[in-house]
Amino acid sequence: MYKRGLVQVWSLEQPEWHCKIDEGSAGLVASCWSPDGRHILNTTEFHLRITVWSLCTKSISYIKYPKACQQGITFTRDGHYMALAERRDCKDYVSIFVCSDWQLLRHFDTDTQDLAGIEWAPNGCVLAVWDTCLEYKILLYSLDGRLLSAYCAYEWSLGIKSVAWSPSSQFLAVGSYDGKVRILNHVTWKMITEFGHPATVNNPKIVVYKETQKSPKLALGRLPLPPTRTTSESKYEIAAIPASLQTLKPLTDRANPKIGIGMLAFSPDSYFLATRNDNVPNAVWVWDMQKLRLFVVLEQLSPVRSFQWDPQQPRLAICTGGSKAYLWSPAGCVSVQVPGEGDFSVLSLCWHCSGDSLALLSKDHFCLCFLETEGISPAAINQLGGHM
Repeated sequence: MYKRGLVQVWSLEQPEWHCKIDEGSAGLVASCWSPDGRHILNTTEFHLRITVWSLCTKSISYIKYPKACQQGITFTRDGHYMALAERRDCKDYVSIFVCSDWQLLRHFDTDTQDLAGIEWAPNGCVLAVWDTCLEYKILLYSLDGRLLSAYCAYEWSLGIKSVAWSPSSQFLAVGSYDGKVRILNHVTWKMITEFGHPATVNNPKIVVYKETQKSPKLALGRLPLPPTRTTSESKYEIAAIPASLQTLKPLTDRANPKIGIGMLAFSPDSYFLATRNDNVPNAVWVWDMQKLRLFVVLEQLSPVRSFQWDPQQPRLAICTGGSKAYLWSPAGCVSVQVPGEGDFSVLSLCWHCSGDSLALLSKDHFCLCFLETEGISPAAINQLGGHM
């Protein structure tokens, strides 16, 4: 955790070990781990510099000119390299560092007006760089800084909002403000298909799950005194086709309008892609990447706050800011009440790398849930994908 320039680190294996990192008057706006878990990268206020602290040798390294943007730091999956977006003399650059000693490997400028984000392909061979939302442009660079390709879907309108690589590195999904996801292939870097997000699902081959809710029944004349908090029950029902989804009318005269594809995520086997269209905020769309078509739509009662795939299997966890977590797998979906007392509003969630546990985060608490499968029949496991 960090506050006012102070980062505190505890060891889970050695509870007595404790480390404090103080950035002093420089302040702190962000902090992250290096992939090896032995370094902490702190970004100071106004993005003046990034400080790399070694927890092993206690050495300190400084990296200048980090850019304040949507996603300015990205590591290769093997943890060998880090790419950093920089801004110097009103121009965008990317620097690539070797994470073992934080030495500069490559430094090159990018053909962007106002770089918004960078992301390594999972195989570490290609770096995606995208421009400000005012200009639709995504650039693909090699490890040595060569421009491999550039893609633009349209002009004179708001452009790219989200980007995601498939784990296989074969697909690059680009979410746009026009409510479409465009899929680029890794051979030609051209678009192979695009996915729209209409407010009505008309295809009878697509399953639409809708969350429904009912309050628990109380016996007549036996109202609780004093009133106590009751937990409403929710479940999924399969909607009749055509199925209309709840839409949100965006305020286009204000900054950051609620339009476009705000969230993208591939399943660990690259078989599915989950998306959220911000002006259809309650729905999660799941696409079949083998057949390049829509597979399932899940419509929640509240706007979707976050979703994330199980790292080990195609199982999607969803939260909507309420006291429930939702799990979907190709066999079906289920809503699960968060155990514990009091109101626990799940604002975000994160899977453990093993897929056996799930961390649910509220405003100032978190809940660690373990998914148990012992004592459950194989049919039930397939139907629910485990339970908490």
